[in-house]
Amino acid sequence: MLVQSERFLLYGTSACHLCEQAQEMLEALQKAGLSFDFDTVDISESDTLFERYGLRIPVLADAEGAELDWPFALESLHSFLQQGSAADGLS
Repeated sequence: MLVQSERFLLYGTSACHLCEQAQEMLEALQKAGLSFDFDTVDISESDTLFERYGLRIPVLADAEGAELDWPFALESLHSFLQQGSAADGLS
């Protein structure tokens, strides 16, 4: 089960249609009742982030630094969200 305070970061850019799809998938899981938060990070605002993620976006990261690269299906996204929360519960 997901922890209420679990927070994820979705790395992308404002002109990325795949990033919009990833955000819609996250919002769909929230509407389905999963309890997590996510923030979007525009990598074009940081040279360091752009260098790291430029060819990989969208990328979802958890608080521990684990990353899920696109392409991902709804099922793999759901699993990644649950794994991030399970790791938090073990700390």
